[in-house]
Amino acid sequence: MASLICTLLQLYIFVLLVRVVLSWFPISPHGAMATVAGFLYTITDPILVPLRRFLPPVRMGAMALDLSPLVAFFAISFLMGAICS
Repeated sequence: MASLICTLLQLYIFVLLVRVVLSWFPISPHGAMATVAGFLYTITDPILVPLRRFLPPVRMGAMALDLSPLVAFFAISFLMGAICS
């Protein structure tokens, strides 16, 4: 059972990483990538949206840096260390 949970957590980290990378590029709302991005947002938003309530974006001049994926990475890594080792 622990190996299944570890595999799912690793998969979730991968999905989160893909979402972060996709956020760097403009995506056409009518393209195939919009469907993929929508799916990734649906999967990752239940974790990231509550984190954003407690952790507002860090202002860096004219732009803001969202730290919620970074916190999610650390939390999942900590959880994996507790469960998978």
